[in-house]
Amino acid sequence: MSPTPPARRLRLGMPRRMFSQVLLMQLAIAAGVVVLATGLFLAPLSNQLDDQAMRRALAIAQTTAAVPQIAEDLQSTPPSVDGPVQREAERIRKASGAEYVVVMDLHGTRWSHTDLDQVGGHVSTDPSQALAGKDVMEIDSGTLGRSARGKVPLRDADGDIIGAVSVGIEYDSVRARLIHAIPGLFAYAGGALAVGALAAWLISRRLHRQTRDLAFSDISALLSEREAMLHGIREGVVALDRAGRVRLLNDEAQRLLGIGDEAVGSPPDEALGAGRTADVLAGRVTGTDLIAVRGQRVLVVNRMPTDDGGAVATLRDRTELEQLGRELDSTRGLIDALRAQDHEHANRMHTLLGLLELEMFDDAVDFVGEVVGDHRATAEQVTEKIGDPLLAALLVGKATVAAERGVALWVSDRTRLPDRLIDPRGLVTVVGNLVDNALDAVAGTPHARVEVELRTQGRTAVLRVRDTGPGIPEAHRESIFTEGWSTKKPPAHGKRGIGLSLVRRLAERQGGSATVGEAAGGGAEFTVVLPEALTDPETLTEPDALTRPDPEPVPAAAALGAVEEESR
Repeated sequence: MSPTPPARRLRLGMPRRMFSQVLLMQLAIAAGVVVLATGLFLAPLSNQLDDQAMRRALAIAQTTAAVPQIAEDLQSTPPSVDGPVQREAERIRKASGAEYVVVMDLHGTRWSHTDLDQVGGHVSTDPSQALAGKDVMEIDSGTLGRSARGKVPLRDADGDIIGAVSVGIEYDSVRARLIHAIPGLFAYAGGALAVGALAAWLISRRLHRQTRDLAFSDISALLSEREAMLHGIREGVVALDRAGRVRLLNDEAQRLLGIGDEAVGSPPDEALGAGRTADVLAGRVTGTDLIAVRGQRVLVVNRMPTDDGGAVATLRDRTELEQLGRELDSTRGLIDALRAQDHEHANRMHTLLGLLELEMFDDAVDFVGEVVGDHRATAEQVTEKIGDPLLAALLVGKATVAAERGVALWVSDRTRLPDRLIDPRGLVTVVGNLVDNALDAVAGTPHARVEVELRTQGRTAVLRVRDTGPGIPEAHRESIFTEGWSTKKPPAHGKRGIGLSLVRRLAERQGGSATVGEAAGGGAEFTVVLPEALTDPETLTEPDALTRPDPEPVPAAAALGAVEEESR
């Protein structure tokens, strides 16, 4: 037999749904406010009714004491149930609706009373204050029970006190007025509570739709998960409010942008400074997978508007991918250079084989000597001009690729660069990007030519790359240094518009500059000045090396032999 399932216990307490919790809390608040307001209204209402009853009794007593006949009858007649004082007092009582009207002499003897048996007896309460000439208002108990009383002195025609008048208002009538007011007050309170309950229900329904019926514990868990996810993912997230101020930065965004929590509450221009990155985050530049350079990092930025008028931007670090892509491009260039060298070497071997088969031994010897001599002469020229092996190898590879593409790559005879570079890899990046752009610009044009010039003066290095291409229009000479700006089709590994931006960034990081102008013979001329490129002043450079006219450049097509000689 299967065991009997345990009975479900009825759980008491607050419901889990946010809609129900908020509704109950709002109803409790509305009910509490109504009860408090009702109590605050009832407490002074009772005092006000008591005060009104005492003042009414005092007014009736003052009116009674102002009747001259009563003072005269009090002095001229004895107390009697059918005397003139009793008759006048009863008339006033019935006309005013008072519980009693008592006229007494200086000894406290009653001359009138509602209960005829009390006429001629002594009053039950102390009349001394009224007999002393004071008006008295009080709530007290007497022979007729509890009442609101007013007592005033009774004076004769000369103004002397000859007695007192005491008037009482039945206290049960005061309480009845209070009780009579309570149902109306509760009706108003109930109406207010109903309106509050309806408003609470409408607010709770709206909250229900906006929170998708989540419990408070679910929201707390979601917030914790959100914080863990935002600060744990390897993608930068920047949230902006409707005013364009930074509202949130996760850890990765702070690392990629190089800013901290102090940027929260500031617009992107203030937090990052003017530039493309701030323009993309602020929404002034639109699109998908926008490229931005921040420091030495290449970032891919996507910005998505939100329903509240703000926006969320995601940042991906593309630096390593760009480096891999450039290494791939360099590898392809090296493969192209090796293929071109292999093609050239095969042609020479075929020529040498033909000379040997034709038994033209002297010509074969001369041919081999000429090839070796050209390589050796070129090696000497390159080592004299460029002392850094990385730059020499780069120019040799680029020269071979240029020859394969039908472009003449020349190294100017003015080139002088010692092996004292502080950042050789940075200069390799600058030269490589400028030469690649120049080769792309002149490839396929007649008499295509690219010239490279590297000079130094003191610790300053000046690089110029000239080409015979179509040149750069003057209107675009600043735009080409902007991240993401390019007229070329993107390569297979990523996007264009990064190389020239990195060139300018590397130059500005060393306090230099990168500009473009028009070459003397047409085409473009890029100039990069690096003030702190060398470790110490170079004494071999003449003082006027930056201003003297250019001699004829020397071709670098066969510079591969120079690198081979250095490696041996």
